[in-house]
Amino acid sequence: MEGEYEGASMRIQKETEELVKESLGSAIGADPLDCMQLLCMDVSKLVLNRAAHIKFLRAGLESLPNGFAALDASRPWLCYWILHSLSILDALPEPSLLDKVAIFLDKCQDVNGGFAGGPGQDPHLAPTYAAVNALVIIGSPLAFDIINRKKLLGFLMRRKHPSGGFTLHEGGEVDARGCYCALSAAFLTGILTPELKEGVAEYIASCQTYEGGIGGEPDNEAHGGYSFCGYAAMLLTGKQLLVDRSRMLRWVTSRQMNAEGGFQGRANKLVDGCYSFWQGSLVSLLSMELKDLTVVPIASCDDEKETRKSDHSLCDTRALQLYILAACQDPAGGLRDKPSIRRDFYHSCYCLSGLSIAQYSSSSGAADVVGPETNKVAMVDVVLNVEVSKAAAAVQYFHSLPLP
Repeated sequence: MEGEYEGASMRIQKETEELVKESLGSAIGADPLDCMQLLCMDVSKLVLNRAAHIKFLRAGLESLPNGFAALDASRPWLCYWILHSLSILDALPEPSLLDKVAIFLDKCQDVNGGFAGGPGQDPHLAPTYAAVNALVIIGSPLAFDIINRKKLLGFLMRRKHPSGGFTLHEGGEVDARGCYCALSAAFLTGILTPELKEGVAEYIASCQTYEGGIGGEPDNEAHGGYSFCGYAAMLLTGKQLLVDRSRMLRWVTSRQMNAEGGFQGRANKLVDGCYSFWQGSLVSLLSMELKDLTVVPIASCDDEKETRKSDHSLCDTRALQLYILAACQDPAGGLRDKPSIRRDFYHSCYCLSGLSIAQYSSSSGAADVVGPETNKVAMVDVVLNVEVSKAAAAVQYFHSLPLP
């Protein structure tokens, strides 16, 4: 009778759980009844395949196969995904190659401000965010000087919308993602003016759903990517109290999957490695502000699951690390959504970002690393998703300049 009324989505969920369980078991050389109980076993064999990932990422930075023509309007994103991943792995390439990337990104900068998805294309907030982050990661005087702050500010102001949000491009849609891309780029480059912030928090608050998360636009379904973008943008305005954070916390912590340990992006969806960052970072941001709450771990080595004060996070960060290390790593290098999906640069970036968030979730700042100590990666700025020293260097430089 159990499977008689089982729908297709339930069957796929169970298949995914079994697939992840197999990956978890094979990664550690054990086959526990409950895959999350692996956390109670020897995880020393659970290794971050650093060299393989670096090789995969470096190859993509220098040349890509013809199939990537479909991403011609996402070229600054490819630069950011790859450079950020290498930065997290403490493996940025030599300055000469970084200079080539910076010069290419300059070709994506529009004469009237902002960056496009490729040379000769129209400027857009999403590749503007990606290009600014990539140049911040490069961190050289050449990279910093490429950003035309005066024209960038003009571009961002032209994207302002009467709703309080931003249009992603001329005549484009208005959503929480655009708000985050605009404010993050402005903050890093020292041009986050009161005019840019005006109305943003109120617009994002209108996107919070009855579930507690944030949708892309008002009346949309709550979504992990938009929830992070929306709340991070609110933090940049200093008006995060306009959303119901307790309801948001309940929604986002409910997105961590009990069997797999990773996060789903929306209710009743499958686990996906990229939400290790989108959802994991949102939990981390809320944890920083709501320190008096408690967390029940997904897995416990005791007979009864303990409820503990969250010195770490309000989700099970060790289970999240386990999912990333055991289920998201491609043996040939690069990271992926789940074991049945191919590796790509997007998931490599956000799985590694999520791994960093999970490792540095403690309020003390000390790393809590699943597996050997060599699995430890660099710490990222949770709001900006740039390695902390790179973000600090950019802020120190750009914020010392006068407003253009």
